[in-house]
Amino acid sequence: MSTNNGIHHLAVATADIKTQIDFFNDVLGCELVALYWMHGVEGAWHGFMKLSDTCSIAFVQTPDVPGIERTLGVTHAGSGGGPCAGGAMQHVAFNVDSLDDLLAMRDRIRSRNITVFGPLDHGMCHSIYFAGPEDLSLEVAFSEQPIDGRAWIDPEVVGLAGISADELERYRNPEPFESTGTPVPQPEFDPSLPWQRGIPQELYEAIITMPDEVLTETMSESTPPVLVDG
Repeated sequence: MSTNNGIHHLAVATADIKTQIDFFNDVLGCELVALYWMHGVEGAWHGFMKLSDTCSIAFVQTPDVPGIERTLGVTHAGSGGGPCAGGAMQHVAFNVDSLDDLLAMRDRIRSRNITVFGPLDHGMCHSIYFAGPEDLSLEVAFSEQPIDGRAWIDPEVVGLAGISADELERYRNPEPFESTGTPVPQPEFDPSLPWQRGIPQELYEAIITMPDEVLTETMSESTPPVLVDG
């Protein structure tokens, strides 16, 4: 069955990639594993800070970002409970494997003169909260066991969200998908459905109508900036 099994990377825009790299390295102990010209984006840098072998927090710096104002309640939430624009990152929570690890991370953060509060016991997880550069709202969390939907899906909120009983059953039991080995054709472009509106529509339509093998051949950039033996 085809399904997702984790976050590969979460990309955050930055006006100062060095400051973000330094913070995540020193305060959170993350290893820098990639820093290169972002593929296909003129003037952009892409940096990856390792969380695990398959998961990173990533940063994107473009020449335009320094001129975009950060506004709490619009572009940034400013806290783990604050509002911001739909589709924007409200906060990100990193995982640790035990309560002892969570307390050690709290102490590490404080040892770098960054204020952090918690842990708070949310039942489904224990969490600590703090801020990162450029008003990032950050959390580190630990769950003793997988989240049990029988206990943590509130019927009142289900109703307020307009979710029917049939929809809830489907949400709790996603329809499996088995690949037949034959690629599914690209659907017709429908601008009323989600699409990457940061790309000019004419260019976007040209990209999505390319045969997959042509797109892979013409737009891929797989050579790293530094060639390593072995």
